[in-house]
Amino acid sequence: MDTVLVTGASSGIGETLAQKFSQRGYNVVLVARSTDKLTALAQKLESTSSSKVTVETADLSRSGAAKKLATKLKKLNIEIDILVNCAGVLEHGSFVDMTPAMHKGMADLNIGGLTEMLSYFLPPMIERGDGRILNVASIAAFQPVPSLATYAATKAYVLSLTESLSEELANTGVTITALCPGITATNMLATVEENGAGLSIPGFIIGDVEDVAEQGYNACLQGDVICVPGTVNLAATLSGRATPKWLLRKVSGIMGRYTLGKK
Repeated sequence: MDTVLVTGASSGIGETLAQKFSQRGYNVVLVARSTDKLTALAQKLESTSSSKVTVETADLSRSGAAKKLATKLKKLNIEIDILVNCAGVLEHGSFVDMTPAMHKGMADLNIGGLTEMLSYFLPPMIERGDGRILNVASIAAFQPVPSLATYAATKAYVLSLTESLSEELANTGVTITALCPGITATNMLATVEENGAGLSIPGFIIGDVEDVAEQGYNACLQGDVICVPGTVNLAATLSGRATPKWLLRKVSGIMGRYTLGKK
């Protein structure tokens, strides 16, 4: 039975992806910072499937955490066939109103943690000639997003890295996919709305986490390079790539200032 490792598995898209893989018969390694949440999820997965579930608590924003995780799994003789990089953090607000620690935290986890995970878990896949990787990015990766400037920049990195590696990995037996969801109904969204000074997001653009995870799961196994769930999101990304940069910035600026309560 193949084994999938899911980071950010304690909630949201990561938790739902872990459930999807477990339901399809994969063994699962759950990774996040919350031991209690991971343990509860592990018990749920093992009671509703035949999966063997392993819990590993780790803060992947810390340098060396991915190496420590890879070393421990090797000692446990757990070989990772599919890597799902879902751990990430989002901060909403004006760039100058955020602390340096908030910016660094997003970069350390969304960029540093993901890159280190790839550095340790991708080489064994190439050596075996088989493997799948799913990097969770965002539609924010396709355009500038005032009020989410640092977050969007980190996700643009994830998308660019995924596209580059998809070519490097050609004919290796390993595929890599970027899942680029839009706004999704998760605890992260609830936190943003709560801290967003009355920010209200229209319901029709909020994606269902089950649908997002299902499309991500399928895209990963099919070896698709980019997956954008939702018709509205797909249309937005396609139009964004075709729109002149100056115009895209203007439109994004209007929307970004709106979310900050500014004109």
